[in-house]
This record gives sequence, C-alpha cells and structure tokens, in this order.
Amino acid sequence: MPQVVLVAAIVFALDQISKLIVVHAMGLATVGRIEVWPPFLTFQMAWNQGMNFGLFAGDGSVTKWVLIVLSVAISAWVLWWIRKPGHTRLARISAGLLVGGAMGNVIDRILYGAVADFLNMSVHGFENPYSFNVADISIFAGAIGLVLFTGDPKPPKKARRKTA
Repeated sequence: MPQVVLVAAIVFALDQISKLIVVHAMGLATVGRIEVWPPFLTFQMAWNQGMNFGLFAGDGSVTKWVLIVLSVAISAWVLWWIRKPGHTRLARISAGLLVGGAMGNVIDRILYGAVADFLNMSVHGFENPYSFNVADISIFAGAIGLVLFTGDPKPPKKARRKTA
C-alpha cells in the first residue's frame, strides 16, 4: 500500500505543479494559447466541466459535485481493493496513477469549478481539438494498467510443513 500512496502523491504533485506553472505563472489562463512545438505540442487552455472530452459537462454545481463524489468514491474503492495481498507491483503502480490523477482533477473542481486542461498535441494534417492534463494522462494509464496487470489477487503462498 505505501507504493500506491507514493505514486499517487507524486502524480498529484506533478499535476498541480504543472498547472501552477503553465496556467498561472505562464499566464495561459489569460492568453489562451502558447505555441511550444507546433503542431506537436501546444498549450491550449480549456476549462473542462465534464469528464474526458467534455462528456457530462454542465454549468451547474450539481454536475461538479457529482463528478467530485464519483471520483472520490472510485479512488476509495481502488485503494480498498488494491490493499488486498497478491497484487503485482505494476498493479499497485497503476492504482497509484489512477488515484493521484483523480485527486488532481478533484482539487481543480473544488478550486476552479472545472478541470484545468492545457496540453494539446496534434500532427501535420490532424488538428486535435481537445486539451488534457497530467492527471488525465495518469488516470488513463492507471486504468489501462489495472486492466492489464490485475486479475484475482492471489493470496501469499503458505510455507509448506516438512514431514519427517
């Protein structure tokens, strides 16, 4: 369990620090767009009131609090589930990624009323209209990792008794 908490804390810190630097210190919230390495990397401000790709977005505080409660509940369930013995190291890391990212977005919803998304990546010939953040990447990677690296937890092997 300490590994899960450590990974979650690192992801949470990276997410919040990146938002402080890009959105506030670099002024992205005001200027709206900063070309970093066009078209591959652009900082493009988007206040996401919904989930990924703006799903379930709404201006009401009810939507905001439903998404906060849902994120906290899922994170709590993942923490409860991953504490059982038998999960692999990669499963625990995946759980930490998911929980850290979810909590980063929860803090945004509480502080700003929406999630601060700013990373936009495109390629020549395809302009991606969506922005995302470090927390979103972490949630996605954590969810995929939990699918790939978990199954039924296997209890630790018991020591065999030697018979004389």
